[in-house]
Amino acid sequence: MKFDEWEPHYLRILDYFGFDRESDERAAETARSLTDKDDIEFLRSACLGKKVTVCGNAPSLKKDIKKIDGVVFAADAAADFLYRAGIRPDIVSTDLDGCEETFVEMSLKGTIMVVHAHGDNIPLLKNWIPRFNGPVVLTTQSRPFDCVYNFGGFTDGDRAVFTALEMGAGEVNLAGFDLDDRSVDPVKRGKLLIARKLLSNIGYDI
Repeated sequence: MKFDEWEPHYLRILDYFGFDRESDERAAETARSLTDKDDIEFLRSACLGKKVTVCGNAPSLKKDIKKIDGVVFAADAAADFLYRAGIRPDIVSTDLDGCEETFVEMSLKGTIMVVHAHGDNIPLLKNWIPRFNGPVVLTTQSRPFDCVYNFGGFTDGDRAVFTALEMGAGEVNLAGFDLDDRSVDPVKRGKLLIARKLLSNIGYDI
């Protein structure tokens, strides 16, 4: 997705949640200062023409694990669940709020970490990015620059879908997505509603 297409969605998100664009941009700049890695070609090679399963972190992932096929693209804490279940994700989409020590292990084994910078995760960026010794791709929800990308999407899950499609995946299937989860707090529920709308815009009716 081109940024000009994404920006209207982004502006609505800023308005809805009261987020600060300057904070998002500061976080992206911080992320870029923490690593000189830009493994976009690894990411593209992992997805191009492939069948990709994007794994969300809903409780349903436990039963959906049998649906996983092809390239495994985990959303944040879903990566830890899968890894402990014996499945090392090929790619992880994360803003780091679900990051565990297992992420460092996965990185060492070659998992591509697609690390998202936003206004309130700067301490997490500083803690984790220097520890990822494997492939790293940085993303922002604001305007991309240098080697910090914006493929579209808002939450770790729908952003993974947008990323896989942008990288040329031949097929993108979902596992562990529950955008009607009533157990989450109101802010998270609002994020899930936006994720559903963004996914519906690209043909996912969930």
